[in-house]
Parts: sequence; C-alpha cells; structure tokens
Amino acid sequence: MKLRVLGCSGGIGGNLRTTSFLLDHDVLIDAGTGVNELSLTELCLIDHVFVTHSHLDHIACIPFIVDSVGFMRDRPLTIYATQETLDILVQHVFNWKIWPDFSEIPDARQPLMRYQTIELGETVVLNGRKITPLPANHTVPAVGYHLDSGRASLVFSGDTFTNDRLWNAVNGIENLRYLIIETAFSNGEKDLAVLSKHLCPSLLVDELAKFERGAEVFITHLKPGEVELTMQEIENSACGHSPKMLLNNQEFEF
Repeated sequence: MKLRVLGCSGGIGGNLRTTSFLLDHDVLIDAGTGVNELSLTELCLIDHVFVTHSHLDHIACIPFIVDSVGFMRDRPLTIYATQETLDILVQHVFNWKIWPDFSEIPDARQPLMRYQTIELGETVVLNGRKITPLPANHTVPAVGYHLDSGRASLVFSGDTFTNDRLWNAVNGIENLRYLIIETAFSNGEKDLAVLSKHLCPSLLVDELAKFERGAEVFITHLKPGEVELTMQEIENSACGHSPKMLLNNQEFEF
C-alpha cells in the first residue's frame, strides 16, 4: 500500500491544503481541498472515499469529484462513513439546495454516487487492503482509520481530542509502522483546542504518553500562522516519540 498526502493543513492559503490522502490510486481518506492536486484522469480512478467526519475541511471536494468525473466513470463513487456522518451529508450537503443528490442521478438504480455505512472496529477489505474505523473524540461524530496491508499498518487519528479508546485500539496493532495524529493549535490556544475538541502540544504529549508502539509519528492539521510555533512547542516538550510535521506530497509505503 502507498499513501500520498494531498493535503494536511488546518486551513488554506498559498500551498496549504486541507486534509486528504490518496491510498494507492483508487481510495481517498477524506476529501478536503488537497484533492485539487489530482488530475481528471486521477480523479476518474477513485472508487472509494472514506470520511472521518462531516466538517467542511474534510469533505469539501466530494461534491466536486462526482460532479467533475461522475459521468466519465462506469460505476458509482462509494462514500464510506458512519451512519451519523452519512446522515449529515445527506441532510446538509447533497440535499438539492447546497448540491444535487448524486445518489439519485441519473436515477436511483444507476447513481453516480452511493453511500456505504461503516461501524467502529469493522474492517472493510478492498483487494486485500484492510481499512478499519477507529474511535475519535470530536465535536461531531468522527472516526480515525487503521490501514493495514498485511505487512505493515498506518493509523490516521482524524480530528480528535483526548481519547483513551483510540490508544486501546492502536496499542493492539502489532505491525504498526506509522501514526499520523492531529495537533491543530498552539499551547496559547489551549482553551480553543479544548472547546473545539482538538489537540495542542501539551495535550499531545499527554496522549502520546499512552502510546506503546515504536511507530514513527507525524503531526497533521496544524493551523496556518501557528505552524512553526506549534511544532517548536512539540519539539520542546521532549516527547519521546520525536514527532515530525506531515508534509504535502509525502508518501508512505507499508
């Protein structure tokens, strides 16, 4: 398996793009503005989109994907999410007011897009690739994802706050090679981090103290304007896992 970082910022501007990862050539993990990096040909190859949660920075490009290339494809684009998240997408996005409901276009029997409900801990297998939703703790229903090739694994936390359930699951992954975890705010914005259920460096250190694996750790979802400060605060925390900043176009093979 190969994971390419299309976007990993908590905002936009310049070369900043919001969360989206391309798994091999046909799977997206979230579909923020990072999807803009893909060509029409690459977009046509995407068959599956796994959504962590319904916030705009993680779903912004789903409507544009299906609108741009849906009629160029011979099968529907499948959107995987928990039932709570799918309900939000149906009610607030694909509702014919914000965007057409492509699960009914051209008709309900042969739609350009379909929904697939997933459950925490239940693995979806796609051509031998295992994708399992993990617990997240956010202001809306949310999950992270465990991606397992059989040889090695990568975990993406999604947007999350303090979360013992995540570590209980992650610490049981024996072949874990990479952990991508969010830290949205600097320590000076800790009150905002708590209110919005994101991490800041001091909270990250407390969370990583629960992490029992030797995997490489990468930081995502840094807010524009605070990137250097937040990463410096993480480095100054003397965190034993030595987290690195996730970068656009970074690739992970596992």
